[in-house]
Amino acid sequence: MDNKPKKWSYIYLVFVFILMYAPIFYLIFYSFNKGDYMNGFDGFSLRHYQDMFADTRLMEILVNTFIVALLSSVLATLIGTFGALGIYNTKHRTTKNLLLSLNNVLMVSPDVIIGASFLIFFTMIGMSLGFGSVVLSHIAFSIPIVVLMVLPRLNEMNPALIDAARDLGASNYQVLSRVVLPYAWPGILAGFFMAITYSLDDFAVTFFVTGNGFSTLSVEIYSRARQGIDLSINALSALMFLLSLLLVIVYYFISNYSVKSSKKKRGGAAGMVVHQ
Repeated sequence: MDNKPKKWSYIYLVFVFILMYAPIFYLIFYSFNKGDYMNGFDGFSLRHYQDMFADTRLMEILVNTFIVALLSSVLATLIGTFGALGIYNTKHRTTKNLLLSLNNVLMVSPDVIIGASFLIFFTMIGMSLGFGSVVLSHIAFSIPIVVLMVLPRLNEMNPALIDAARDLGASNYQVLSRVVLPYAWPGILAGFFMAITYSLDDFAVTFFVTGNGFSTLSVEIYSRARQGIDLSINALSALMFLLSLLLVIVYYFISNYSVKSSKKKRGGAAGMVVHQ
């Protein structure tokens, strides 16, 4: 009798995963199709992968997309981490709640509104649309994500660790670099990977702020899909899915290692404090 709810929960979970991944695997399956359409499988072939790698424009856009994602994620992680530290160190509760609310505005705002706002802003200041406008926009909408990943780690931190470090004569820089940042590292790493994911995935904001011949994969795929189905896009989607899967696996192992090492460091630090 007790196993019945558990059985239905497993069935529901399987159904949810099928609903999420069936369209992706459908695209991947037809990326190996010998034919040019998705209305029938004509046989196994890597032709569409060859066509994809032979498309110099698509490869250039792929490189552009990863440069934007990496650059915006690194900068957003730096800014977002120090933003989270600023919110964490704010003592006045009303001010802290106000800062959190302002941080969450971009998270809950529709992408179309954000994209249109950036377009108006860049036009007002006379900035040409292209690589710079896309990077700045991606940094802006990635910062709140990083803050939301880092802040919970900081809130979990025992203030006694900071007090102990200061009692032992540590400067503010040493407290930050040897106590606070190592403790928050798993959250910082999570924010970085989330920022990369959001940047690679974004379409609406990028669509508004791109120009001057510069494009990203999401915008290019949309443009090509309007002209008709091209199975080289399926091949590209398959590679992007595998890359995302690889990033998740790498993040999982790095995160586990970081948590274990930070626990060892905290244990060592606690031992030193007790010894002192």
